[in-house]
Amino acid sequence: MPILLALLLLSPAAALAAGPDVIVAEARSEPWADRTEALGTLRANESVVITATVTETISDVHFDDGQRVATGDVLVEMTSAEEDALLEEVRARVAEAERQYQRVQSLAERGSASASLLDERRRDLDTARASLVAVESRLKDRVVKAPFAGVVGLRNISLGALVEPGDVITTLDDDRIMKLDFTVPSVFLPSLRPGLAIEARAPALGEQAFVGEISAVDTRVDPVTRSVQVRALLPNPERVLRPGLLMRVELLRNPRQSLTVPEEALLHRGDDHFVLALAEGEDGAAIPERRQVQIGARRPGFVEITGGLAAGERVITHGNDKAKPGEPVTVMAVDDGTRPLAELLAQRPAADAEDRPAAETSE
Repeated sequence: MPILLALLLLSPAAALAAGPDVIVAEARSEPWADRTEALGTLRANESVVITATVTETISDVHFDDGQRVATGDVLVEMTSAEEDALLEEVRARVAEAERQYQRVQSLAERGSASASLLDERRRDLDTARASLVAVESRLKDRVVKAPFAGVVGLRNISLGALVEPGDVITTLDDDRIMKLDFTVPSVFLPSLRPGLAIEARAPALGEQAFVGEISAVDTRVDPVTRSVQVRALLPNPERVLRPGLLMRVELLRNPRQSLTVPEEALLHRGDDHFVLALAEGEDGAAIPERRQVQIGARRPGFVEITGGLAAGERVITHGNDKAKPGEPVTVMAVDDGTRPLAELLAQRPAADAEDRPAAETSE
């Protein structure tokens, strides 16, 4: 009898608590895309193996392992004493050839020298200048410079070492932007285009997501695998991505704005899909309404709704097994995706603790 009296004295809001407890979520309109997975390998935007082009002894090394260099920075110098001496000799020959040419030219203008002699001096000058270019080129081959800005790899030579053409000195990678090459089945060709967004994750770097976009699609389809090669560009401002990394790629095809609800809200019967949407009763109670919906694509935790539901409507995500269409329920919490389920479930005991003293007082 005391319990019955306490129930009769409860407020209308407390009376509604007799309905089953449920957790709800709002149907939200948000950016959506069809996701296609692939595996790809990272490459530097620009990458080169620095090698020697002549046989000579290393006279100076200007870089350390893993150092960042700018375009034109000198990496290695080789012995060039012979070429330096030859350069001075050729410069002297060029200067002498210029003086002889100018002397004969002034004589030819006064008619004191023949045109053939002037042509001979011009040829000597051209030959001397060509020899100067050749010697300067040989000197440049003995100074190895960075062709672009980037990071050098491990140093494979030492001071005083004799190197030959083709010997690897180091590597150089421009890692400000990374290229990600991967293959996609050719059935997706109609939706592949430059500018399409992708997300990539590397197992070696945990679950950190790197966002980029497709830069090019190969013009040929592999006749064996029926797949097409795709290249994407990933910004790498923190320099955490490295050439050779294996990455899991998600292509975000057909980007659009779609209505979504948590997967837990979806009920199935055969090929039909339903949700329990909440409507407001005459006394303000939350009344579940069985609603058939049409679904589209899925992604972990959410499903796309293409029909049967409007943005802002609330659907039951937890407590579907206890809620019955047409009978009131108690909304225990609204799941907005920012709190874990355990925290949402913990709200109900607190509410019971608040109601219990009121019941005892009424008694």
